[in-house]
Amino acid sequence: MSDAKPNEQTTVQQVDINIDDIFGGAPGADSIVLPTEAEKKPNFFSTPKTDLTFLDKEDEKDEDGNSVLSTQTADDVLKELTTDVDDLIDQEGELPKGGRPKVDKSGMVETFSKLIEEGVLIGFEDEKPMEDYSLKDWKELLQANFEEKERAIKEQTPKEFFEALPEELQYAAQYVANGGNDLKGLFSALAQVEEVRSLDPTDEMDQEQIVRSYLRATGFGNDEDIDEEIVTWKDLGKLEQQANKFKPKLDKMQESIVAQKIAEQEQMKAQQEQAASAYMDNVYEALKPSELAGIKLDKKTQAMLYAGLVQPNYPSISGRNTNLLGHLLEKHQFVEPNYPLVAEALWLLADPDGYKTKIMEQGKNKVVENTVRQLKTEQGRKISSTMPEDREEEPKQRKIPRQANIFKRF
Repeated sequence: MSDAKPNEQTTVQQVDINIDDIFGGAPGADSIVLPTEAEKKPNFFSTPKTDLTFLDKEDEKDEDGNSVLSTQTADDVLKELTTDVDDLIDQEGELPKGGRPKVDKSGMVETFSKLIEEGVLIGFEDEKPMEDYSLKDWKELLQANFEEKERAIKEQTPKEFFEALPEELQYAAQYVANGGNDLKGLFSALAQVEEVRSLDPTDEMDQEQIVRSYLRATGFGNDEDIDEEIVTWKDLGKLEQQANKFKPKLDKMQESIVAQKIAEQEQMKAQQEQAASAYMDNVYEALKPSELAGIKLDKKTQAMLYAGLVQPNYPSISGRNTNLLGHLLEKHQFVEPNYPLVAEALWLLADPDGYKTKIMEQGKNKVVENTVRQLKTEQGRKISSTMPEDREEEPKQRKIPRQANIFKRF
């Protein structure tokens, strides 16, 4: 692009524009002015205090006339409070031992009390006075409020999503949430409901279907009886009248079928939850004595057995999580096959008394074998200790016999 100034005349020209030439002088990240380390960041509790006048303004009102605060403004205040409390905690850690930061405690109490009063913060359930709160207490309170807000959002989002679904999908979602898996049957019932609902009592073809469906559902008679009744009402010109009479009742009957499936699944879920609760209680009572089959259990083993039986922390080939027992059975059957170990576990589960008896017999046999071995060893030691030691005979010194003197006098 030429550096010459454009002509004052109004003309239309085709030119090549270089974006870099136009925006080359635009400020980038390097042009942003940041505070130096020497600059002291103002503290939330330092003077001047943060503007909380929004708390004193007239709040917006909801449909019931209740006070409503701006969510964005409240979030900004909580984030700023958290940052400033963190800074104060850092300052406290950097002070010499015994030193204390100059914190306006009354300002903190006033600020937090105001936020709790206006509903921006939720206070703790304990009876500890705010005047006795430390910096870590304020930090814990702010953190707990953020976690509570996240939890509320997670709970509210599925609810809003559920309410936005069509009625049929709401039934299906509720059914699945209760553990139902017969989706084919459920959607078949929902389709029947929708089909009946779409029937028009003013249409001659629909009139007959409405009346026929209602009479079948109420057990009026067989198909021949129903056909005769329909012909009679047609001849009398009362078929539309009967269709208008039966249509609302038929709609409710079809909806009750779906409601019944949902209710049955809810009841089944309640029974499953009750069974699960009883199972956990029974496992707890079984391990509570810290003894199993006469064997003392340490705390670590006791906790491992309880968690391994009640907590479904492991993925299963069924697609649902399972406990440690199920996980280990699947592992030794499919992942790292160990069929002798699986067979041994099956033997124990199928015939615990017989299995334990065989194990005890095996243990007794080993004890007898060890005892016999020890006795033989001890007997061998005793025999070796009583045997005289073999000594080499000392060589006899050769001697010459003395000749007798026949003239020796006695």
